[in-house]
Amino acid sequence: MMTKRKAVLIIGSFFITLLLIRIIWAFFQASPDYSRAVQGELDLRGFDFTNDRTVTLDGEWEFYPDKFVKQSESNTISSREGRMFIPVPGKWDSLLSANNSPYGYGSYRLRIKVDPDNGLTYGIRVPNVATSSELYVNGRLLAKDGQPAKIKQQYTARGTPYTAIFKADTGEIDIVVHAANYDNSIRGGLTESIKFGSERAVEKEFGFSFNMQIVVFVVLMIHALYALILYVIGTRNKSLIYFFMLVVSTIVMTLLDDDKLLLVWLPALNYEWSIKLILLSFIGVGAFLLQFAKSLLPEHEENMVFRWFPLLCVTATLAIVLLPAGYALSALAVYYTIDLIACLYFLMFSLRTALKSDKNAIYLVFGLTCVLTNIIGGYLKGLLAMGYYPIDLIVAFLAFASFWFKRYFHVSAQTANLAEKLQKADKLKDDFLANTSHELRNPLHGILNIAQTVLDTGINDKDDKNRENMKLLISVGKRMSYMLNDLLDMTRLQENGIRLHIGSVRIQGVAPGVTDMLRFMTEGKSVRIVNNIPVNFPSVMADENRLTQILFNLIHNAVKYTDQGQITIKAEVKEGKANIVIADTGIGIDLETQQRMFGPYEQGDSGITAIGNGLGLGLSICKQLVELHGSTLEVHSITGQGSVFSFSLPFSDASSRQYETAMIAPVTAVTASSGPLVDISKPESATDSDRPNILVIDDDAVNLNILSNLLASEKYNVVTAVSGPEALAILDTREWDLIITDIMMPHMSGYELSRFIRERFSVSELPILLLTARSRPEDIDIGFLSGVNDYVTKPVDAMELKSRVRALTELKQSVRERLRMEAAWLQAQIQPHFLYNTLNSIAALSEIDNDKMSALLEAFGHYLRASFDFRNSERLVSLDHELGLVRSYLYIEKERFEERLNIRWEVDSRLHLQVPPLSIQPLVENAIRHGLLSRVEGGEIHIRIAEKEHDMEISVADNGIGMDEETVRRVLDSRLEGRTGIGLFNTDRRLKQIYGKGLQIRSIPDQGTIISFVVPKN
Repeated sequence: MMTKRKAVLIIGSFFITLLLIRIIWAFFQASPDYSRAVQGELDLRGFDFTNDRTVTLDGEWEFYPDKFVKQSESNTISSREGRMFIPVPGKWDSLLSANNSPYGYGSYRLRIKVDPDNGLTYGIRVPNVATSSELYVNGRLLAKDGQPAKIKQQYTARGTPYTAIFKADTGEIDIVVHAANYDNSIRGGLTESIKFGSERAVEKEFGFSFNMQIVVFVVLMIHALYALILYVIGTRNKSLIYFFMLVVSTIVMTLLDDDKLLLVWLPALNYEWSIKLILLSFIGVGAFLLQFAKSLLPEHEENMVFRWFPLLCVTATLAIVLLPAGYALSALAVYYTIDLIACLYFLMFSLRTALKSDKNAIYLVFGLTCVLTNIIGGYLKGLLAMGYYPIDLIVAFLAFASFWFKRYFHVSAQTANLAEKLQKADKLKDDFLANTSHELRNPLHGILNIAQTVLDTGINDKDDKNRENMKLLISVGKRMSYMLNDLLDMTRLQENGIRLHIGSVRIQGVAPGVTDMLRFMTEGKSVRIVNNIPVNFPSVMADENRLTQILFNLIHNAVKYTDQGQITIKAEVKEGKANIVIADTGIGIDLETQQRMFGPYEQGDSGITAIGNGLGLGLSICKQLVELHGSTLEVHSITGQGSVFSFSLPFSDASSRQYETAMIAPVTAVTASSGPLVDISKPESATDSDRPNILVIDDDAVNLNILSNLLASEKYNVVTAVSGPEALAILDTREWDLIITDIMMPHMSGYELSRFIRERFSVSELPILLLTARSRPEDIDIGFLSGVNDYVTKPVDAMELKSRVRALTELKQSVRERLRMEAAWLQAQIQPHFLYNTLNSIAALSEIDNDKMSALLEAFGHYLRASFDFRNSERLVSLDHELGLVRSYLYIEKERFEERLNIRWEVDSRLHLQVPPLSIQPLVENAIRHGLLSRVEGGEIHIRIAEKEHDMEISVADNGIGMDEETVRRVLDSRLEGRTGIGLFNTDRRLKQIYGKGLQIRSIPDQGTIISFVVPKN
């Protein structure tokens, strides 16, 4: 740590070094002083003017007070007696008036003797003459600054340095300078040295000074620009604007001092304001320097200097602006003192900071030391007779910038480190929420199930209070379940883990199901949910699951913040799209809340609502899901009058044209016109009476046709209806074995229909299969609470639908036939033939070969473990896992069939692939059962994994009986009755879902079959 003594020594050494550099600079800049002018004459004969050095014309010049002399007039004076002489540089106050005033006019004259030279061109550099002057050489007017005159009304003040170039006709150069001053209260006349020399020498000396001032101007302007840019586009830090004003003040001071470049660039700027501007720049440097210190070093902002110093600067500024320039200029020492005070205080604060807390403040100390030397150098400038000195200002602002950038890099490093920590903390937070949500789901659903069980069976009907408490517990549990799902969805959205499955969706079918799910929230409230979506509104392109979630969250939010009135959901055509609107008469949303409510975990004041505050995720999830659909969620709300949320979705193909036609024609409830439908008024034949009767309800005619075609091929009598009321109307026409109903339908949802049916039939008397677009547990739970037996998710899987329909249609018969058919179906699922044959083989080997029996038993155990492994439910498993199951199966089959089954492997054991579970084993089993073992002599199965350019090809080949083209097509495009196990169709579908390509089958009857698929390389 730097001690105070060491710091003072360093700063003192640096200060002395700067002064020495300034003195050395002045020494090398000074012109040679061969012989001073004596009584108006200077002899420069023999002087070498070709050495690019100038002569300083200091000494005693002839002076004519209160007179503008001409050369002819001076030549008439032959005697030196009575002639007046004055030192140059020097003040003329005592020679002009008795009261020692600098105001007045007069003439200076100097004769220079030089060697006659026909080709040499001379130059004279006249400095600031207070406050106007004219230069005559050998009787010719060569240059002037302002307009000197005998009376103030005729003269013009300026005070700008100038240069004159001329040639001497003889060996004597007669120089006359007319000067006048009526404005500068401090000095008048030639108060600075005049330079004389060759044209090249004068221009070189002036050019160097000019270039140095331009360099300083450019350097300072760069600092000013970057400070201003950072302030405009950055965080609006006050220190930036203080630094900018400090630099601007320094620039103005630089351009109005020495060669006064600003007056050269702006000729219209008069003398009065040039003086005021340079004085104001002095005040600006001091004022903004100390304000800059206050913003950079806030630990010292309580110091008293920051209170009285601004008042001092304001007072000085007002004096400069309001008073004439002459009076303001008389207080020049005060302005220098202001700068000196600001610099010393800033230096003191910076040194303390460097010693105590921030070592980077040493850059400020160095910069302020340079400023201090610049101020002192300004006082000593006249004594040292030096030209412009640029070093200290450049070094000062470079030091300031170094401190600034050093602090910026330090803050940037801290910010980057903090951002990394925040990202890790945010990731841990998201992981924690996701894991917590997953962990809470199971016990929560367990609580709900237990509560429902207690409500249904464990509470006496007379115990109304506990029954109501249990219902409340279930409602609160459901709400918590929704919150957990929101947390999971938010995590998926942040990780871009949600992919939409866009399809044609009927919004009028989705809305009623959503309102049914939220009906429990309106209990005890005077709130009515109104569905104003037209029955014939055209279909939209959306993900049905996510559209349901959007509507659920928006309506849930409306119910939550509406105590009375109604919540309306409607759809309309707007700008060629479907505009979906959810309006409520609730408390409304103020403008401040509207600006932040779509952020995660944001919510308005919900103190007046009856339902818990929630997590504030619903609207954020809605907004992101709507944006994934390519739309925007808009809100219009007035506090106390309600809110309106809306978003748009594109129509499905040609649906808008169909809607226009439907608006003209009356809407009637009709059944689907295509498909094998049954006329309910026609008596059933004997054959028809043996078939199960199924009633299918869906408001989409396309879905009805698909379901009818699928079920009719399974020997069912299918009757369709397009609405819940129509289904209830035909419910009594015959004895039904199964009801299949969609959830999202206009007028009456599938939930309501199920409740109506359960009022008349029990679950065993009339099973109900629910079609749902949502597979979330709470959605399905509402369905089961409505009385359904089972559900199938959309899009409907044909095999799954047939299996579930078969199971449910057998439900009624199972009551009468003591579950015989159901038990047979379950027994078929465990492949009894394979099980019995394997056990028989193990039993036989126990009497022949114990070693083979042990090996077979081990392989059979591995096969069973692999068959029921939980990893089979995963999307992908390792190739080793899948091949382990295949090897166990082949080992068992080889032991059973011995020479009839030959196995050839062409698999690299070093391969590391991920494949779908149960993707190779079904191919191997199919090849053995339906290919090789169908021949008496058996055959060979060849399992091969070949590497291609971008993927790996897995193939299973056999030389069995083969298949014709029709059989191959039927294997992949239809479902065979009595199919057990995984099957080729299921494998093909899963492969297509994962990789976009399914099974490739090449088969020739009596020659064999090759079934293959490709897997991308890891």
